[in-house]
Amino acid sequence: MSGGVDSSVAAALLVQQGYEVIGMMMRLWSEDGDGATGYNRCCTPDQMDDARRIADGLNIPFYVLDTRDVFKGTIVKFFIDQYSQGNTPNPCLECNRHIRFEWLLNNALALDADYLATGHYARIRQAGDGSYQLLKGLDDAKDQSYVLSVMG
Repeated sequence: MSGGVDSSVAAALLVQQGYEVIGMMMRLWSEDGDGATGYNRCCTPDQMDDARRIADGLNIPFYVLDTRDVFKGTIVKFFIDQYSQGNTPNPCLECNRHIRFEWLLNNALALDADYLATGHYARIRQAGDGSYQLLKGLDDAKDQSYVLSVMG
């Protein structure tokens, strides 16, 4: 849960459907140096408060996971390595692949979760062979299928 609308609605819908839901938020980065707040725009204290308040309203447990070290060692290192080699890296896709859909999923599974739900806007379609296809959302301005495209 980010404290935003999408993940909050996803959590509310799952609660409404009878799932046992756990709210989780990752603290990804900490700014250092003069004038630094210790937070970035992805996980401010206000956003944490919003997510916690929403979780309380849904009567679900809420956890903030300190992801700063794994984020720095995985994503920041990837960015610096790629950039220094003359590449233009996309740290967001790497973060989704390695932090959200691997590290966060493993932490959710450690809490006995069966699923990981996000609030990303996309569509899925089941093919005739039982497999699933990821499709763009109907609203191009809201489409987030690219975030989910890194899932294997």
